[in-house]
Amino acid sequence: MLIRYKKSFEKIAMGLLSFMPEVTDVKTLQEIIREYDSNPDWNLFLWKEEDILGAVGVRLEDGRAVIQHVSVNPSHRNTGIGRQMIHRVRDHFKDVCDVCADVATESFIEKCDEESASSQL
Repeated sequence: MLIRYKKSFEKIAMGLLSFMPEVTDVKTLQEIIREYDSNPDWNLFLWKEEDILGAVGVRLEDGRAVIQHVSVNPSHRNTGIGRQMIHRVRDHFKDVCDVCADVATESFIEKCDEESASSQL
């Protein structure tokens, strides 16, 4: 289930976002979390089953929802959680704006789209 980030989940969210390749140090990670806390155009969602297993960050920009961060706990990767998060984000924003990827998430989003298309055949 996709839930909105709140301050009480800060350490969990930071841990998940630290798995993103572009997050190379703690200072960068703190800046990203600070932006999600303070900028109303930045939305962070967490994937919760029994535990919180993933994070997906979306930036609202020029009438679009840009998926800029996607991260899944390494011990739960390749189980479809990332794809489920992307589908839920698209559902969340579908009546508001188009959802697209940024450079950092583009290849993952394309992979999700290909897997979804092939599973519908």
